[in-house]
Amino acid sequence: MFNKLVGIEPLSLVPAVEEQLYTLAKEVVLYQDIPSNPAAIAARIGDADAVLLSHTTHLGREALELCPNIKYIGMCCSLYSPESANVDIHYANAQGITVTGVRDYGDEGVVEYVVSELVRCLHGFGNNPDGSPAKPWDGVAREITGLNVGIVGLGTLGGMIADALAMFGANITYFARSEKQAAREKGYQFLPLGELLAKSEVVICSLNRNVVLLHEEEFKQLGNNKILFNTGLSPAWDEAPFLKWLDGDNLCYCDSLGALGGEKHLSHPNVRSVNASTGRTRQAFQRLSDKVLQNILKYNGRGDIT
Repeated sequence: MFNKLVGIEPLSLVPAVEEQLYTLAKEVVLYQDIPSNPAAIAARIGDADAVLLSHTTHLGREALELCPNIKYIGMCCSLYSPESANVDIHYANAQGITVTGVRDYGDEGVVEYVVSELVRCLHGFGNNPDGSPAKPWDGVAREITGLNVGIVGLGTLGGMIADALAMFGANITYFARSEKQAAREKGYQFLPLGELLAKSEVVICSLNRNVVLLHEEEFKQLGNNKILFNTGLSPAWDEAPFLKWLDGDNLCYCDSLGALGGEKHLSHPNVRSVNASTGRTRQAFQRLSDKVLQNILKYNGRGDIT
């Protein structure tokens, strides 16, 4: 059992799991607002030996140095790599602090978003951002069947999107660090990034936070009359060549402002954004909560804290 567990910001945990936190520490403090700076973070943590946080607060070395009692940090959000995390994991680990995170809890909603928006685009359902009636993408309503779709980043989410679109008959190619045997068995073709961009009518980026693969040369290879989705938490591109490409006969779909690169791009006529995190569903909160709890129970089961 922890001596003191502090949630330094809103955690998005379901009530039943939040209640269970009180059985895991002698003292539990859960804050419902976001701390403004490292000093405020450290003040909230104080002498706690366990810390929980979501994705909106950066817990860096400056705050960690002021809190020598920390033994465990539970990230109630995605953790893919130390470099993309909002916790200084390298410093924490060097101090003997265990950091855990969660993966694959909000992907289903994002897959539904991609399928929904792509169907609306191809068929011309609904209205444009300016309120005018939408038209089918290439003038005539069409299906996903036979559509050339390139997936950039075939992790869990990218793989789920590929599977969903393949079910509708799309031709799937992908770019990843290496070719994947499971993808080959499904009939997905591994291509170099430039070749994938040139061949695909629809490109879907599914990359970790702060991973940028689309630069000026890549947008030249992508060309015109294309549809680009970004399902990541940050832009997959350099801004200048992206904006130049966007001014062509192209469309860009991003669910959140983080994926798009900010509110300043929302007014562009070729941007389609619902301005929401489509992975934040009732089911996702339950999966997130369960995984956060399991991380804590697994850590305590090691016997590091008595």
